[in-house]
Amino acid sequence: MIEEDRNFTAELAVIGTGLAGFAASIFALKRDIKTAQIGNTGAVAYTTGYLDLLGSLSPDYPSSIEDPWQGIEQLKDSHPGHPLCRIPKTDIFTAFEQFTSFLGECGITYTPPEKSNIRVLTPAGTLKPTLCVPSTMKVGSTAFSQKEPCVIIDFKGLKGFSSRQVVANLKDKWPKLSSRRVEFPDMASGEIYPEVMARSLEVPATREKLAKILVEAAEDAKIIGLPAILGMHTPDLVREKMEQLTGLQIFEIPTMPPSVPGIRLREMFEQLLPQKGVILIPQQKVDKLVFIEDGAQLSLSDSFGPITIHSKSVILATGRFLSGGLEASIDGVSEPLLNLPVTQPASRRKWYREKYTDYRGHSVNSAGIEVDSSFRPLDSRGQPYSKNLFAAGVILAHQDWIRGRCGAGVAIATAYKAVEEVEKLLT
Repeated sequence: MIEEDRNFTAELAVIGTGLAGFAASIFALKRDIKTAQIGNTGAVAYTTGYLDLLGSLSPDYPSSIEDPWQGIEQLKDSHPGHPLCRIPKTDIFTAFEQFTSFLGECGITYTPPEKSNIRVLTPAGTLKPTLCVPSTMKVGSTAFSQKEPCVIIDFKGLKGFSSRQVVANLKDKWPKLSSRRVEFPDMASGEIYPEVMARSLEVPATREKLAKILVEAAEDAKIIGLPAILGMHTPDLVREKMEQLTGLQIFEIPTMPPSVPGIRLREMFEQLLPQKGVILIPQQKVDKLVFIEDGAQLSLSDSFGPITIHSKSVILATGRFLSGGLEASIDGVSEPLLNLPVTQPASRRKWYREKYTDYRGHSVNSAGIEVDSSFRPLDSRGQPYSKNLFAAGVILAHQDWIRGRCGAGVAIATAYKAVEEVEKLLT
């Protein structure tokens, strides 16, 4: 095979293919900024599909909150360095509006951001607060709040989702909830997987077979909850067809990761962003990033040879440990691409509390890079590393997105802010 050198030119290079990276590309598209996006395996496929803004004021207050907007005001008092506290709430609202509208235009409809969180079901059958949900999941929240008769369905051979567990955890709060286990059409033996089930339900014949099974399992209930399997590319259409065939209201519940709602988002981004003009190079890692007088030069390679991208600006959205944005070693936590300083506990002994489930969380989960008011990463002197470099997402310090239930909020809001600052730089 003959290798070839490939060169691309862009106004913005987004490094990262997680939620923050894709959000940055979306916001850049809306501003007509010519964008290239590169990234190793992102964590989008591991998401539930829920878009959390702020669900808890953890680690100091473990209980969930109903009003995330008021929660941000409280967060400013206790954690003023938190990324969400550095962005006007009107901008955060606009960011969620634009992001969910884009998803809807591309075929995955979401509820718009509201003043309050929505209570939704987790794979374990517990409840969690979130701001926006796929339309395929909204009925479940409504059914719970109204305590409607409902049957949760699982399937023989499907691991990681149990209707009996969901019912056991919710029975006291949802008395008319029951469970059924059925066989998925043409998959009666052996282990079965949500992704395979979802793709099979894009075939009309499979939908017709499953509809008959669900009608029998529902008995007198008019609402059915399923693991998230309602198609991979057209979930709204699949749900509509299934409801027409059954005469029932149907909603999805996320399964254990990697789950179908996350895979849906990843595949949608990878298929549609290039059609809209983004130079997308997924599943690749940037080997070198150098800042020059008129911007930056990114170097990487794939099986066809070396790739060079010349860009006027860069957004670092490489995530945390899972995505490779941060690395942990015996010497501490580091940022591997530019060796940016990482705010972290003074020693490894202070990374974790003695009890893993301590509601206050662990100090290492708030480690990350520092940025200025324009979301430019800071160097060891506390100065912007480059006027052309910005950062977004959970690589930022002073947030524990797991405990605060704010992962999507941090990703979407900071991506919006970073792109806004890029636009100022370019004009």
